[in-house]
Amino acid sequence: MIKVLIVEDSATAQVLLSNILTSDPNIQVIGTCSGGKSALEFISKHKPDLITMDLHMPGMDGLEVTRRIMETRPVPIIIVSSSWEKDNKASMFDYMGAGAVAALEKPQRVGDADFQQLCSQLIQTVKLMSEIKVVRRTSGKLPAYKKPEDMADEVFPTKDVAIKVVGIGASTGGPPVLRTILSGFPKDFPVPICVVQHIAQGFLPGLATWLNESCQLDVRIAEAGEEIKPGRVYLAPDGMEMGITKRLRVYLTERKTPGLSPSVSFLFDTLANNFGPESIGVLCTGMGDDGAEEMYMMRRVGAVTIAQNKESCVVFGMPGEAVKLGGATYVLPPDKIAATVQSTVNYRLRMASGKKTPVTEA
Repeated sequence: MIKVLIVEDSATAQVLLSNILTSDPNIQVIGTCSGGKSALEFISKHKPDLITMDLHMPGMDGLEVTRRIMETRPVPIIIVSSSWEKDNKASMFDYMGAGAVAALEKPQRVGDADFQQLCSQLIQTVKLMSEIKVVRRTSGKLPAYKKPEDMADEVFPTKDVAIKVVGIGASTGGPPVLRTILSGFPKDFPVPICVVQHIAQGFLPGLATWLNESCQLDVRIAEAGEEIKPGRVYLAPDGMEMGITKRLRVYLTERKTPGLSPSVSFLFDTLANNFGPESIGVLCTGMGDDGAEEMYMMRRVGAVTIAQNKESCVVFGMPGEAVKLGGATYVLPPDKIAATVQSTVNYRLRMASGKKTPVTEA
């Protein structure tokens, strides 16, 4: 049985969420709390497998409760709210930075057209996220960002061709990792970056806003046919597969087979086929194996590939599968990935332009 604690200030919503969750025979609601203080008291005496958390509560809001739980008795937390306005969709990623593993829209009325869909999504997410082994956070703040110039300039002896595009894939736990990585690049980074982040429908604009608050790069949602340019980050749109053509233009298409959409696999496949050694692939935290085989193919055709290391992942699924296949050139924590990508890009540019570093004898 999956033991769930519901933290929600509305008594009506408590009953509704409890009925939805217990409709599945594998889920047991072991408690309901109407505020942050009572939630902290509850988990000091009981051990839920997962917590659903509302955004707005009297006394102590959901963000502060999430921080305190993850700093003391870490438990997978899903943010469940009916107030997902534009500003909330951006601030929701602060909850993920504090340790929450997912965010969903709250089912409200039985007669609503999307009620059953939201219920199914909630139950499925609870089942998936309850399996995650979260770790204690020493601070509610995001990791300190390290600028590339503050880190050792490593040189990677690879092919004498310039990098044209960087692809990044992430899923569960991905937003804070993306923020750490992207914040490490200067605004004049000479290569475009394309990102696939698995996220609930409708939250992508909020993610773009949140990332733009801390990144020097221009983060935007990709549009079909547009040319990708240096200094910009392109997020794959909701429900569309995103690839990059040889002419550095965005290619969007609907997925023709069941599965995640957008998928990291589709992006990495186009990078392997269209750019080979002129590309870099980065695979971050997430469940499953999306992108793992395609990262292996990228490495086979000469691309530089980086997998996030296990210790820093919320879920070492996607990067772990890539490592098993031999698809990762490097396995690194998030605060080292930007510096490694930038060092590789700079080195390749020097080599491609003929400005090779002279070798001096000892």
